[in-house]
Amino acid sequence: MSGLGRGYWGEVIEVLRFVIPVYDKVNRAISLGKDMKFRLKGIHGRVHPGNLLLDAGSGYGNMSRIALNETNGTSKIIMYDPIPEMLAAAKHLFLPGPSEFTMSSGVFEYMPFKSNIFDAVLCGYSLRDAIQLRPAISEISRVLKLGGRLIIVDLGKPDNPLIEACVSFYLRHILKILAFAVAGKVGLKFQALYGTYCRWPKNSELNNLLKEYFSKVDFHTELLGGAVIIAAYK
Repeated sequence: MSGLGRGYWGEVIEVLRFVIPVYDKVNRAISLGKDMKFRLKGIHGRVHPGNLLLDAGSGYGNMSRIALNETNGTSKIIMYDPIPEMLAAAKHLFLPGPSEFTMSSGVFEYMPFKSNIFDAVLCGYSLRDAIQLRPAISEISRVLKLGGRLIIVDLGKPDNPLIEACVSFYLRHILKILAFAVAGKVGLKFQALYGTYCRWPKNSELNNLLKEYFSKVDFHTELLGGAVIIAAYK
């Protein structure tokens, strides 16, 4: 459960930077069209009007847009991502947009924010890319208020070996076919996703790790455990 490690993390970041033009449409294809549904399921009822939110690993800002919609545009959001080009793309998509959001670039493990300030931290398909998973979760817990929520929507790694083998086969072989079909050669870069999955803990391990830092963890799985929707309460 150590995360990607700095060397492999750098490779993944370069891939993500390269696929910015096709990022959303490939994500939609490889999630079988369910990525936005899962994001909404994670956020619904867990963000509230006037909340201060951190969209950690924000990418294009998909979680931010759902959160704004859920709070009728009244939440205040900081979009936080290690790739400035992603934030630039998000800024373009948000214009003209709400005044109550700002952007900052950095990593999970060293957040430039005060302790106990956010009502919720949103991680949509991003926590899996942490350099070191435990320090990342510790930092997220630090910046959350007491009673704050960490909302994670991501790939899951089933504990059942047979189901996990099926998920692994899909990510290793089928994913590249779908990515190529919707984005051509650029889509093949998404094969790096399989490496992040290999370094991702099993669902039970992730659940136990979160319980070390949060008082309550609602852990929900979809697609036979191949996707997780989690709300962890400080």
